[in-house]
Amino acid sequence: MIKRIFDIVFSLLGLVVLSPFFVVLTILIKAESKGNIFYLQTRVGKNNKDFKIFKFRSMYQDADKNGLLTIGEKDSRVTRVGYYIRKYKLDEFAQLINVLKGEMSIVGPRPEVRKYVEMYNADQKRILLVKPGITDYASIEFSNENEILEQSQNPEKKYIEEIMPYKLNLGMKYINHNNTLIDFKIIFLTLKKIFL
Repeated sequence: MIKRIFDIVFSLLGLVVLSPFFVVLTILIKAESKGNIFYLQTRVGKNNKDFKIFKFRSMYQDADKNGLLTIGEKDSRVTRVGYYIRKYKLDEFAQLINVLKGEMSIVGPRPEVRKYVEMYNADQKRILLVKPGITDYASIEFSNENEILEQSQNPEKKYIEEIMPYKLNLGMKYINHNNTLIDFKIIFLTLKKIFL
C-alpha cells in the first residue's frame, strides 16, 4: 500500500513537473520523423500479464520489425533525436504513465518482452510476482547494454545466455531485499548514472 502511494505521488509529480520538457520532446520527435510520439511495446508484467509499455519514440516508425534488441549507439533504426533520447534514457520517462495506471512501479525489475520471458526457468519466473519498474539495479548495471551487445558477434545469444540471467539475478536481489529507503537509493543512483 505504501509503495502504491509512493508510485502515485511520484508519477503525478513527475508528469506535472516534466510536462514542459515533454512538450519540447514531442516537437523534436515529430519534426524529425513521421509516426507517433510514443512507442508502445507489449511487455510482461505482474502475474505474467501483458501490458503496453510507453516510451518516447527514438526510432523510425515500425523499426522493431527488424529486431527487438538495439545494437550499439549508431543503430541505423535510431533517429538523430532518438540517439540523445536513448543516451540520456529520456524515453523511459513516458513510463510514468504506466506507473500512474498501476501497471508498473517507479522501482522494480525491468519488464521483458514475451519472447524472452518464455525462456525463464521456474525460479526466474518468481520475478513476475511483483510489478515491474522504470528502474532497478539492472538498469544501473547495464546502462550501456547497447554498447556491450555491439561488441558481440552474436548479440542475441549474448543477451540470452549472459545479460538476461544477470539481470534476473539483480531483479531477485531487489525482490528479496527492498524497502522505501532502497527505492530512494536506486532512484538516486539511476539519476547519477544518467547525468554523470
